[in-house]
Amino acid sequence: MDLRLDGRRALVGGASKGIGGAEARALAELGASVTLVARSEDGLRQALAGLTTSASQQHGYLVADYDMPEKLKSTLDAWRKQHGPVHVLVNNTGGPPGGPAHLAAPDEYLAAFSRHLICNQILVQALWPGMQQAGYGRIINVISTSVKEPIKGLGVSNTVRGAVASWAKTLAGELGRHGITVNNVLPGFTRTQRMESLFNSRAQKEGRNVADIEAEACALIPLGRIAEAEEIAAAIAFLASPAASYINGVSLPVDGGRIQSL
Repeated sequence: MDLRLDGRRALVGGASKGIGGAEARALAELGASVTLVARSEDGLRQALAGLTTSASQQHGYLVADYDMPEKLKSTLDAWRKQHGPVHVLVNNTGGPPGGPAHLAAPDEYLAAFSRHLICNQILVQALWPGMQQAGYGRIINVISTSVKEPIKGLGVSNTVRGAVASWAKTLAGELGRHGITVNNVLPGFTRTQRMESLFNSRAQKEGRNVADIEAEACALIPLGRIAEAEEIAAAIAFLASPAASYINGVSLPVDGGRIQSL
């Protein structure tokens, strides 16, 4: 099985921590040259220092804020002039705040749509021609299991994640003939700062202990535990590899079996 990414370049969003950071490390271990993207330069420098590096790899980072899509586009355009094609694009960014769908302000929906779909579109439009020219492209979107089953208390996220999944499925049909696959990874409960923040917020609202909230979450998972970011990253790395060349247009749950639908 060919999992190696030697000679390939990957661009990973949200790469200063969490799932994005774990994914950057996984791709570097497979031989890819990785460009990390996030808005915190200090965080990017720390993440960069943790990447496996060989003589053939050239890692780097790009400071960008997904709340400023036009600036993201100009920053990316300037970066592209100094680098070769990107073969693997991992679209990943922090999720919207929690809360019921019917109480969310319209601006919350607009901000989330811009951050998660418009910015993804900007990245794809900038990078897919290079993938076509290279004859190798992998676009992987880190979304949520809410694509399969809405998650209570995450109204805005549920809505926007579904839009991204439909966008990705459409792209898979359009770009496949160019040797570019488009897939989604749907993490379940994963030990990240976002999960901790959501659990803490719920505990405060309900006047309960965070440990009890986590225990309830684990009870819903057949494997009985929260995922580590590296376990999500392993699935993404596989989809980025040559071994996944015939997997296209799927939404892959990595959730320990929590989703009950087929």
